Amino acid sequence: MFRNTYDSDNTVFSPQGRLHQVEYALEAVKQGSAAVGLRSKTHAVLLALKRSTGELASYQQKMFRIDDHVGIAIAGLTSDARVLSNFMRQQAMASRMLYNRPVPVNRLVSAIADKAQVNTQEYGRRPYGVGFLVIGQDALGPHLYEFSPSGTSYEYYAMSIGARSQSAKTYLEKHFASFADCTLEELVQHGLHALRETLQQDKELTINNTSVGILSGPGSSFKIVEGPELQPFLSLMVPKADPAAPAAAPAEDVQMEDAS
Repeated sequence: MFRNTYDSDNTVFSPQGRLHQVEYALEAVKQGSAAVGLRSKTHAVLLALKRSTGELASYQQKMFRIDDHVGIAIAGLTSDARVLSNFMRQQAMASRMLYNRPVPVNRLVSAIADKAQVNTQEYGRRPYGVGFLVIGQDALGPHLYEFSPSGTSYEYYAMSIGARSQSAKTYLEKHFASFADCTLEELVQHGLHALRETLQQDKELTINNTSVGILSGPGSSFKIVEGPELQPFLSLMVPKADPAAPAAAPAEDVQMEDAS
């Protein structure tokens, strides 16, 4: 379990040049339920899979509205996400009060990346165990960023984080060339199909376990779609082929069986 005591503090490098505490924080993101983000030339959407501890419990919150033009989806520790999302709201409000303008999306992402990076270099602190997908809109169009606990951030055309996110990435990589010209409805459908790839075999996307965040163009506000409002999008999904279903037998084989 322990790696020669080099994992006891996030300010101590291992002989291989690794910070194990930061890697553990990244692992916490991988254990969180999946989130998917994608954008076109005019729209950006987030989709997230919500978890529940049982039938008597509510579903966890996976999306946060930061400002009219910015929203996030999370994977990892929700408590850490709440702290960072409050910090992002403070940055957004400060920009409106001081400069009378919405905060640029890249500056907002850089601010939380700087805040997270401090926790990887100061004694007595731990990295935040949460990752974000951030969508925003500005004069240059829609944006999609990924933020990780290590303090790094990248801009993407499409991205997935969380548990079994590689399956969603495979779908996104296969179809991302068509995203630029997609309508909002088509973009949401691609996102739902990518999110479905992260599910276990016996699970399905429902209005209870799915959240969709939408930025539908210039001047629009970030909107979270949940519950019954989500049903029209789920109804348009193409049914997933059952890999356990037996393949149809060739015609020649059927004739031979009949003859025997």
